[in-house]
This record gives sequence, structure tokens and C-alpha cells, in this order.
Amino acid sequence: MKIEHLAIWVDDLEQMRKFYLKYFDVVSGEKYTNPKKGFTAYFLTFGESKTRLELMNRTDIVNEPDKRGFMKGIAHFAISVGGKEAVDSLTERLRADYYFIESEPRTTGDGYYESVVLDPEGNYLEISA
Repeated sequence: MKIEHLAIWVDDLEQMRKFYLKYFDVVSGEKYTNPKKGFTAYFLTFGESKTRLELMNRTDIVNEPDKRGFMKGIAHFAISVGGKEAVDSLTERLRADYYFIESEPRTTGDGYYESVVLDPEGNYLEISA
């Protein structure tokens, strides 16, 4: 078994798609649109695992940014970039591009080497070795 995909609601579908394309070497599927529901989405595919991230937008979904990452439901997700040097390098690249680094690269208590960055809409994203 494997996780096939996870989905997140976004405000700016195109900005979020560009972020993941630029920093995480994903392949984007075609934009899906359902005008009747006011719904649009992209599936982004990560490498050989074929795990996907679905970015979704719908006009009636509301935002509560103060609670993001600290409410029931998904708190964060992690993307493995292949090693400590890759974590450090990507973290610095994101910092240079003015993204907020929530947690500096480190080895966690459970043994992961990771940093945490907020994506353009404030989702907590672990970058792991």
C-alpha cells in the first residue's frame, strides 16, 4: 500500500502550482474545471513513487489562516528530498526567495533530519532527508 494522493484547498491555484513545480520537481497534470460547482484542481505527481498532491479551489470554501496547522485534520505533510545536504540547500533557496522558515534544519527527537517551511498559503511543509 501507499498514499496515492492528498488534497489541499487553496485560494490561488496557479501560485500554489508554480511553487510546487519550482521547488519540488513535480509534474503537473492538466487543470480540471467543473463550472457547475465552481471547482478547479491540479494533480501534481512526485517522481517514481507517483504519489500525488491535489491542489483544489472552490468558490465557497472559507479560510481560517490563524488555525492552519493547529486544528484537527492534516497538520503538515513532508516531502523527502534525498539527504541532509538537499534539505539544507532547499531551505536556503526558499529563504532567499522570502518564504517563511518555521523551523531550521535539524535532527528531530524521532530521528528525522528536516526543516519546516510555510508554502505560499501558510501550509506547514516538512522538507526531510
